[in-house]
Order: sequence, then structure tokens, then C-alpha cells
Amino acid sequence: MLLIVMAWAGSLSAESRVLILVGPSNHPPGTHEVEAGGMLLAWALEHMDNVPGMQAEVHTTWPGEKALERADGVVFIGDVFPLQRWPDKEANLAALGRLLARGKGIVCLHYATGLRKEDVGENGEHPLLGWLGGYFATGGATHHRGVARVMKNVTVQPATVQPATAHPVTRGWKAFTLDDEPYFKNYFGPNGNQPGPGVSILATAQLPPEAPQREAVAWSVERADGGRGVGIVMPHFFANWGLPYLRRFILNAVVWAVKREVPAGGVAGPAPDLGAFGAGELGKRY
Repeated sequence: MLLIVMAWAGSLSAESRVLILVGPSNHPPGTHEVEAGGMLLAWALEHMDNVPGMQAEVHTTWPGEKALERADGVVFIGDVFPLQRWPDKEANLAALGRLLARGKGIVCLHYATGLRKEDVGENGEHPLLGWLGGYFATGGATHHRGVARVMKNVTVQPATVQPATAHPVTRGWKAFTLDDEPYFKNYFGPNGNQPGPGVSILATAQLPPEAPQREAVAWSVERADGGRGVGIVMPHFFANWGLPYLRRFILNAVVWAVKREVPAGGVAGPAPDLGAFGAGELGKRY
């Protein structure tokens, strides 16, 4: 896969630098669209009206040491946590660990919150659990698996996402409803879907539609190393980047993870032109 490095105009005086690391995806057009989502997120970060001085770079391969040294945080988008699919997994996990041990931030979106059975130890252990505070477990004896699937041409009950706590990441948005594929029964360690120390549930939804229960769909962690992490299990459909509250939720998360102040009303900025980022069949999902 080709390397994409993008720093949008006006970013040379950036106060905060974010690496958006895009892993591979084999989903059909209109779903995941990981490169388009990464480019849209980079554009949105650099065009915020009330949080100036953000620089975002999009990489589709593991970045070099210089990029890591300058980063204040990393965002992952892809099918499963991307470091599990890129070459040199162990070396790259170690490099990411060194970055985060310096108190830097990490955000994982949708399937990038996910780990498969073969990715984790017998008891579900993986560095991502400590870095992010939890992950979506796609299978295994010690894991919970559950996906609320909202597939094209299938009518199901949409999910309503609600803020779960007063937190900087939940500023400026209210409950919103969307068709998507929010993962639930997410794994937070030995207590299963009960969050561990330093972990806050940021948002919940009643899932699955056929037997709804209040389930965590986003969480944050403040780690002992001083760093911060956020997992948000959306968006599945690229068109959902057009939802103002979901987009604000994600932008708030990145701003908070790199230790910038989230404005009282949340991040503000122009709405993106979704068609400008090279996505396939957008569809109308909201």
C-alpha cells in the first residue's frame, strides 16, 4: 500500500501534531472507507474554528521514527487494530509503547478498536488494553462478542447514542440516532465489560435492537503514564461522518487525547464535503 502523508495548509505553526494511521480494509464501498475517513478527519482537525494549531498527517504504513518523535497523539482507523496487520508487528508495538509511555495520546475508531482471538493472550491480554482502556473482542474464550449490524437494504432499529458522563469528550453534543454498526460487549479486562481503573464510559446505546440493554459504545482512559486514550466504535458507514454530533464527538476525543482544552461547547468547525475525500458509494445513512 502506498504511503500517504498529508499536512493541510496552514499547519506549519502547529502546536499539536496528530498521526492518523490507516490500516488495510476489505469492506465494500460506502463502509469503512478508511483512507477517505483518515483524510476527512485530518481536514476537520486542521479546520477547527475554536481549537487552532493542529497538524494532522495521514499514513497508510507505519511512520518513521522522526514522525513518531514529533507526534502528540495517534489515531487508528482500519479493519482490526492496524498494527496487528502491518509488517514488523512486534517492533511497531514496541515503538508505539515507547511513544505512549511519554504520556502521548491514542484514539481508535470503529474496527480499529478490535482485536481477534489470535491477536491476544489466553486471558485476553494485549498492550492495547492498557493503552486504550478496552477493546472490541471479535472472539475467543475470554471475550464477549456482539455486533449490532445495520446492513444495506436491511431494515433494523437504528442505534441512539447517548452521552454517559460529564467529560470533555462529551461536550457540545446530545443524544443522536444513526444507522451504523456499533460494537458492544466491549472488553475492559478481567471483569469483562466492566471498566477498569482510570476508564470512563463516554457513551452508551441500547443494543442489540432485538434484546436491548445499555451498552458502552465509547470510553476513555487516563493512564498511569499520564497519557490518554479514547475508543469510539463508530462510524461504519462513511456517510455518518456527515453527522455533526458524531463528528464533534470524534474531534473532541482527539483534542482531549493530545491534552488540548476541549471548548465548553465542544469543537466547532465547517462541515466537510464528504464527496471530496475519495469515498466510494456514500449512500444516505442519516
